[in-house]
Amino acid sequence: MTETARPLSPTELPERLMEVFALVGPLYRRVQRKIELDAAQGLSVGVRAVLDLLREHGPMTVPQMGRAQSLSRQFVQRMVNDAAARGLVETIPNPAHQRSSLIRLTDAGRTAITAVTSREHALLGRTAGDLTDAEVTACVRVLTRMLELFDDVDLTGAEPPR
Repeated sequence: MTETARPLSPTELPERLMEVFALVGPLYRRVQRKIELDAAQGLSVGVRAVLDLLREHGPMTVPQMGRAQSLSRQFVQRMVNDAAARGLVETIPNPAHQRSSLIRLTDAGRTAITAVTSREHALLGRTAGDLTDAEVTACVRVLTRMLELFDDVDLTGAEPPR
């Protein structure tokens, strides 16, 4: 096994993972800011996240979206209300639960999230061309493991930083 292929020891791993944290925080904030500055659609990060979630998973309730995004139900409700005021989402009856309506994309919402993600893909396509599939797969694996480490964190009332 090569030096780079061996698992890190319990003393080495925390330092290396802190290197990842040190990059993920600023990257996340920059991406959030870039999305919000995207004047063509004018979608906030929260509304964009709701639209993306609905595009990916179909109609969902507000509590389901909150759990999926690790955000408070109240925050997600405000984002859904913003999206609904713009005609990007609509409520429909929920056959599984009368008191919790489903939220689904409208045609305008689908058009908006498609345009945003297309612009994001074009921007990400400008990333230096020397990254391999194996490197991206390894990055996703590391971030997934780090996320799993914090699965027990109570997210009740969690809202994104302002």
